[in-house]
Amino acid sequence: MSRSVTVVSLLGTNLDSGLRRRKGRTRWEVWRPTVSLFMHDDLEPDRLVLLADPRYGKLSDEVTEDVRSVSPTTEIERVPLALDDPWDFAEVYGALRDFTEAHRFDPESEDVLVHMTTGTHVAQICLFLLVESGHLPGRLIQSSPPKDTRKGTGGTYAVIDLDLSRYDRLAARFAEEQQEGIDFLKSGIATRNEGFNRLMERIERVALASEEPILLGGPTGAGKTQLARRIFELTSRHGARAPRSFVEVNCATLRGDQAMSALFGHEKGAFTGALTSRDGLLREADGGVLFLDEIGELGLDEQAMLLRAIEDKRFLPVGGDRAVESSFRLIAGTNRDLGAGVREGRFREDLLARIDLWTFQLPALSERREDIEPNLDFELGRFAENAGRRVTFNREAREAFLGFALDPRSSWRGNFRDLRAAVKRMATLAEGKRIDRARVAEETGLLRERWSQLASQSSAEGADLALVEEVLGADAAAEVDLFDAVQLAEVIRVCRASSTVSEAGRTLFAASRAKKASTNDSARLRKYLARFGLEFADARRGAGD
Repeated sequence: MSRSVTVVSLLGTNLDSGLRRRKGRTRWEVWRPTVSLFMHDDLEPDRLVLLADPRYGKLSDEVTEDVRSVSPTTEIERVPLALDDPWDFAEVYGALRDFTEAHRFDPESEDVLVHMTTGTHVAQICLFLLVESGHLPGRLIQSSPPKDTRKGTGGTYAVIDLDLSRYDRLAARFAEEQQEGIDFLKSGIATRNEGFNRLMERIERVALASEEPILLGGPTGAGKTQLARRIFELTSRHGARAPRSFVEVNCATLRGDQAMSALFGHEKGAFTGALTSRDGLLREADGGVLFLDEIGELGLDEQAMLLRAIEDKRFLPVGGDRAVESSFRLIAGTNRDLGAGVREGRFREDLLARIDLWTFQLPALSERREDIEPNLDFELGRFAENAGRRVTFNREAREAFLGFALDPRSSWRGNFRDLRAAVKRMATLAEGKRIDRARVAEETGLLRERWSQLASQSSAEGADLALVEEVLGADAAAEVDLFDAVQLAEVIRVCRASSTVSEAGRTLFAASRAKKASTNDSARLRKYLARFGLEFADARRGAGD
């Protein structure tokens, strides 16, 4: 069985129109790439797929008619390809990529020749990339004008073998564009860390090649929000489909009905106070990027609705009976171990499976100490841009601050947020245009004090949680909110220091009992402990008596 030949060609609004007709020559007296390609005796395509901007309908009709006249057996399929800016790489690549998804070719039964002579240079590069990547399963064909049109207007053509070294420059250009994408992604994230550079390269490749959710892990202040914005900007410039908007929400700020309404919107009258309808952030993100920071803070109900929205691109607003549609790219951020959240029943396993395809862990600043110095300069530059004045360190002050910053004892608990705030405070309070040694000493003392306080607080919280786990057991303790755990731990300590339930009750309710006409501190304490399935003896166990 013979194989058919299909030519894919962009309508050339300049070359296919035969610009030299202005000199009085007819269209048959000038070289027109698409038409001329069908004038060769040794090339008899069975089909032409003509990608044409609908705005050039008259030219498209003319080229179609002329191809039919020189090659009557060729089947012609016209495909609309509207481009607002044919020089915009993201738009052109996205439109051509959509074409490859909508039109299926059969490499087993047809030879596909992709004509790369017409169109802008951007379009030609995009066609090359799509053929090289296999999205267009064929070979490139290039046509050239004749040296002397008096001997005919067919010109010449050549089928391009992408393996030939003469075309390595195109491949090198693609590699250069890819490196530009990586550099763009890192801009504003100053780094000397080789591991972080490799991480950025992988994220860049995933962001441009896939529209699946991306999960960014790492401690608070590690730069997840900034990186999510850079991913959005990168795909806006270089992606196959440029996202229209970037919608950001910190899930830790959402609670109860507010969370449902903020994310999914609500209908008028859905609940008390819902005087008007609300679209919600998911609908606002339609066609764009939705960044859900601290996704681990979402409630289980919100997680279930989010899963449906990701999978079906549809969801129900609060109080609504008709689903609305929204197609968005999800980037999620978390400082939690979501796997542990699944085991503890705080995070849905099916949602984690859906967003865990591409997971990237951002290191803490303490793990990238070689990046402190370049980020110090970056933050000084950002201050100058925002404040309208340039501030620098004198030599001794810079050495002192870097000595403190690079010291392993400096924890940088807040990561880049701590560094950014420190630079802003020193630059704002600097006398003149220089940060001196005294200002550095003041700032480093402040940072040490804050880190010490946070460490003490974390230690106290850890002791409270350990005590609650000791009394309740690990599984039950995992169900207790931190707010309740701190309170319960103090109650347990009072019970262990008291001989009887009455004594413990009097200690715990000393302020409020004086205001009551009748008191029963023992009953109040027993009722409180019962909330956690405890009795007084359970709370006292381990008191040592």
